[in-house]
Amino acid sequence: MSPTTARVMIVDDEAPIVRVLKPSLVAAGYEVAEAGDGREALAQVAQQTPDAIVLDLGLPDMDGKEVIQALRKWTQVPIIVLSAREAENERIAALDTGADDYVVKPFHTGELLARVRAALRHRQSRTESTGYSGKGLEIDFELRRVAVGGRGVRLTRKEYDLLCTLARHAGQVVTHKQLLAAAWRGTVTDTQFVRVYIGQLRQKIERDPSNPDLILTEAGIGYRLAAD
Repeated sequence: MSPTTARVMIVDDEAPIVRVLKPSLVAAGYEVAEAGDGREALAQVAQQTPDAIVLDLGLPDMDGKEVIQALRKWTQVPIIVLSAREAENERIAALDTGADDYVVKPFHTGELLARVRAALRHRQSRTESTGYSGKGLEIDFELRRVAVGGRGVRLTRKEYDLLCTLARHAGQVVTHKQLLAAAWRGTVTDTQFVRVYIGQLRQKIERDPSNPDLILTEAGIGYRLAAD
């Protein structure tokens, strides 16, 4: 999806944030909609679903996580949380509720725009892509084949499930809980299992497993597959 056709909604009651963010999005070629509280955001999304949402958690009428929860009942529109809440438990809760990414205020505009682009690419790939290709890593989702630098790599089922989940969210953080659900289907809750299998994956696909550049650690939260 090109920026010229994408519509981004800013949900934030802080006027200075909107004044900084809106011109940057417009300059990048996006159409921009605004909502100052959760109820207004839900009403606008119901009328005309945007292509991505940048959402503050500290809204005047309801917590942003409630907005995410309400939206996830009927839409998978990408949601990027932009919040001053930097506590690890807040980030994990928002991502587990259904947010696609999390950026802490104060923020660099360039980074946020990159997260918006990644979210839009992810939205498009969910319906169009049968595989993943980036940074020398290739995955065929239909044939369940993985290659690095053109060389086939043999993965266990759980290793593949973890890698596939990360690839379908490339460029976005995936929490330990989400990875456990993808690979163990709710039968395991100990995040140490994820750490062990990610370590095994890195041994098989990273050029330098001790200094990974494909599977990146989001400390205390989960992992992110680096996007090109």
